[in-house]
Amino acid sequence: MDVVKILSTDTIKALKFSDKEIDLTPWDLQYFSGTPNKKGLLYHHPVVSNQIQQLKHSLSSALEFFQPLAGRLKITEHKDDIISCSVICNNAGVLFTHASVENTCVADILKPTYVPSIIGSFFPFVGVKNYEGTSQPLLVVQVTELVDGIFIGCTFNHVVVDGNSIWHFINSWAEISRGSCHHQISKLPILERWFPDGTQLPIRFPFSLDLQKNHSDGTSSSTSDEELHISERLFHFTKEKNLQLKSKVNAEIDSTFQISSLQALFSHVWCSIIRSKQINPQEQVHSILMIGVRPRFVPPLPEGYFGNAFKGGMVAMKAEELVKEDGVRNTSLEINKLIASHSNEKIKNHFDFWLKNPNVFIPKSMPNNLLIMSSSPRFDVYGNNFGWGKPVAVRSSN
Repeated sequence: MDVVKILSTDTIKALKFSDKEIDLTPWDLQYFSGTPNKKGLLYHHPVVSNQIQQLKHSLSSALEFFQPLAGRLKITEHKDDIISCSVICNNAGVLFTHASVENTCVADILKPTYVPSIIGSFFPFVGVKNYEGTSQPLLVVQVTELVDGIFIGCTFNHVVVDGNSIWHFINSWAEISRGSCHHQISKLPILERWFPDGTQLPIRFPFSLDLQKNHSDGTSSSTSDEELHISERLFHFTKEKNLQLKSKVNAEIDSTFQISSLQALFSHVWCSIIRSKQINPQEQVHSILMIGVRPRFVPPLPEGYFGNAFKGGMVAMKAEELVKEDGVRNTSLEINKLIASHSNEKIKNHFDFWLKNPNVFIPKSMPNNLLIMSSSPRFDVYGNNFGWGKPVAVRSSN
């Protein structure tokens, strides 16, 4: 197997910064103990002279607009394992690594049935927890040269951004890199978080820093995919197949419901997984959907709201309901009802409930036979074009 060779490492900072402090919401803090969000873009375009330097320069310019990414977390410890957390825009910088692989081509990444294990080496900071953002960068970038292409791997602290905000940043960085703007970007980020009137800031919540430090020393019960030697495979569903699936499901249900293509696809995938695992028909299975709240508020959150703005919703069904002939129909209805139930009032009530009963996400507390599904815009508006066309593949994982 080819080996990734590190050519250089630099800290990229914004030329100008505000040194402001940003309080965090329950949407941000719920993933405090989780892992960063990773996004990767593969381009069929060999590196040319001065291209790496151009990426560094445009990244520095982008950070002037997206200053939290160049900052660090600030954790304040209170009594009885109660803490508070904020983002300080101190321009401590983003870690930028330039790497290469001598014998790996774009085709070596795209053609195999299973995802090549070398992909994991294209992302920096594997195993770092979000709460370590006090001393670790909130964004780490690795640009890896292939024989005939480039892979840009980005690791984002999930406390600071969600998928929407990540692609907002990447698209803006690409816009600057390809020279489409000068001293401005098409969509400015709104850095201030939304809070109900009267919220006591910063929000305090229970969390044992000492316990987490012990887990970081090797006592954690979590295990990585690499340690389990899990094979990973991607499935591609064409636009035509998605539309066929959507039409089929909608033809089978009451016209008062409108199943989206994404809801139909999620249902199809979930039913296929349960069928292949041959689970006891009476066993309860669960699916968590990440539901964006930006457009569900009244009035909606600003388009450029930069941070986390989503919540998880769970569907629970018996396995037998998914493997029946009308399993995709039934599952689509349940997913549709769950999403539709997230009204402005329900979202704000959940926000208020978290303020009164704060808790952070703990992976080991999740139920068995759980599927987590989400989506985020990837090719909208700018198409992640850094000046050498759209990527031939995009990778998203946590």
